Amino acid sequence: MEPITTGKFIEIAYQIFLVGTDGDTLIYEFTTAKPDRFVFGHEPGMLKSFTSHLEGLNSGDEFDFILSPIEAFGERNPELVQKLDKSLFVIDGEFDAERVYEGAFVPMMTAEGMRIEGIVKDITDDTVTIDFNHQLAGETVRYKGKVVTVRDATEEEKNPPKHHCGGGCDDCHGCGEGEGNCDHHDDGECCHKGDGHGDGNCCHKH
Repeated sequence: MEPITTGKFIEIAYQIFLVGTDGDTLIYEFTTAKPDRFVFGHEPGMLKSFTSHLEGLNSGDEFDFILSPIEAFGERNPELVQKLDKSLFVIDGEFDAERVYEGAFVPMMTAEGMRIEGIVKDITDDTVTIDFNHQLAGETVRYKGKVVTVRDATEEEKNPPKHHCGGGCDDCHGCGEGEGNCDHHDDGECCHKGDGHGDGNCCHKH
């Protein structure tokens, strides 16, 4: 048996629940047919509080643990709910209503070039309000599942192209990202071209 250690390729099938006073609510699931796959210790952004519960486990082992908001995705920060000028979302002279609407996930780019994603909360004649808090900020989260595979990772697996969404998967590993958000914008087609002025960059500037 090979335990999970740094450099091992692992596959895990698990469910992600929000923990509430009235019971746990399932928000995302990786099945044995479509497990979460990554190289342990080589996934940028992976929650240490998530991986610490996996380290040392073997193929076939089960896990069930709970992370508090501080251990998981932090408390909600009101400063991350921002009103942006509506002109940022104009393409070819028209507001991009097809992709920017209440409830839509919109990719942006900070002044430092970091890609971030937020959910549109409100649209007025002049502004678009976007919440950049992590979807699970302020939530207590439970992970319940099973280790499917543990083996040595190949060099190609240790150095993959950047992929999917998010405690990893740009926050999907160890977070689930909730309904449908995992893999959101993977193909790049949902990124607006430029900052509304056709400069050819991938995402809206923020």
